[in-house]
Amino acid sequence: MSSLGQRLAEVESRISIAAASAGRDRSEIELIVVSKNHPAQLVVELLNLGVRAFGENRDQEAKPKAAQVAELVASKDFDYKWHFIGQLQSNKVRSALSYSSVIHSVDRQSLLDAIIKAVAERSDPLDLFIQLNLTDDPGRGGIEPKHLEPFAEQVLAIKNLNLLGVMGVASLERAPEVDFETITKASEALTRIAPTAKFISAGMSEDFEAAISFGATHLRVGSAITGKRQN
Repeated sequence: MSSLGQRLAEVESRISIAAASAGRDRSEIELIVVSKNHPAQLVVELLNLGVRAFGENRDQEAKPKAAQVAELVASKDFDYKWHFIGQLQSNKVRSALSYSSVIHSVDRQSLLDAIIKAVAERSDPLDLFIQLNLTDDPGRGGIEPKHLEPFAEQVLAIKNLNLLGVMGVASLERAPEVDFETITKASEALTRIAPTAKFISAGMSEDFEAAISFGATHLRVGSAITGKRQN
């Protein structure tokens, strides 16, 4: 097994153990491998290892990479998805939607407005998460938890948007459990007005096991699998 395969297997094992410890089924949790700063060939290797979900956070890197991957695997029947997980500029929405199936980082009104305009032309709904601001700085990206419900109601009013749930990035300045508890409470508040928006995008290489214990359903794991980034 390659070192890449070994790292993937180890992360998968850790996910399974953490899920069992939390009394959860492994099938409830989706692993998204963050492939930013890695070439298309690494994505192809991961596809051959069974990975089917990939995360990118910069459109200028992700769009050409997605095209390269599609070309490299054109002869194979891989059913995979790209998840956009970084802060998305409003003027990049149409570009990002040309390859992304899920947007994890809907974090402000101007971005939501741009997405609403873009999906008006679509026949299939766009899956998305609302990103939470877990800091005391209103200037940081994300919706403050106290403003989550009115913002979510705007999303729910658009037929071409499918609200999956909430997304959050735990701070490095405190124990991740503090932020995961905030995310869980926000998720509970959201499901009171949107019962199907029950998913939680949380947990990265450093803290995904803790995220699982707080109900994370979508893990965004990069370096623990991909190794050192090239940039």
